[in-house]
Amino acid sequence: MAHEHNDRRRLAPLVVKIGGSLLSSAPRLATVAAILARARRPVVIVPGGGPFADQVRDAHKRHDASERTAHRMALVAMHQTGLLIEDMQSRFKAVETAAAIRQVLGANRIPVWLPLKLASDDTTIPADWSVTSDALAARLAERLRFEAVLLIKSRCVPLGPSAAELAADGIVDTVFGDVVGRAGLAFRIIGPGEERALAEICLAAPPACQRVASLNVRRPCSRSDRSRRGIRRAAAGGLPANPRH
Repeated sequence: MAHEHNDRRRLAPLVVKIGGSLLSSAPRLATVAAILARARRPVVIVPGGGPFADQVRDAHKRHDASERTAHRMALVAMHQTGLLIEDMQSRFKAVETAAAIRQVLGANRIPVWLPLKLASDDTTIPADWSVTSDALAARLAERLRFEAVLLIKSRCVPLGPSAAELAADGIVDTVFGDVVGRAGLAFRIIGPGEERALAEICLAAPPACQRVASLNVRRPCSRSDRSRRGIRRAAAGGLPANPRH
């Protein structure tokens, strides 16, 4: 029974938020997109706003726009990032609704969520700058009844701090912690240089060239090799059950 539970957890759908800050590093964004495109675990991508959201902040101040209008404009900024991400991999498909997300997952493709339709009138989250794409990713996981959310950021964060502690350090927004707490979501932050962990969590298949190369190695597995592989498979779930981590 424990083995079945672990397998179910490893294969459970996962919301993956790609921080808008990754747009400043084209190679890393391309690497992350390539890993997610090979995921064998069902994943839904949530894009950050990045430089498009920065433009919204500037317009908000310059033209004294209302918080609600700025919030909707920031959602559209996420659309722009999402369309860019969709264009990076043929397996990606931009979608707007929960029904469309499930349909795309059912076709073994990867939804890239465009949030305006679902999030603009969502009364469970504030319509102001206290909400970032982190909270929106957690809210989407809650709405879809997923168990976990993964945040890909441009800084490394150690395992352990709670969402509230991360919010106090400015790493996530405060609403993220509220959503994670009420939905009981597990979460993890992936920073630069942690792409291997991302691949393990998403059960990403190795690139085709690597698979071909591995076929040329015909060495039988020793007992210790099998043990190590078992450990790696067990770790591939990647996200702790405790939402503090």
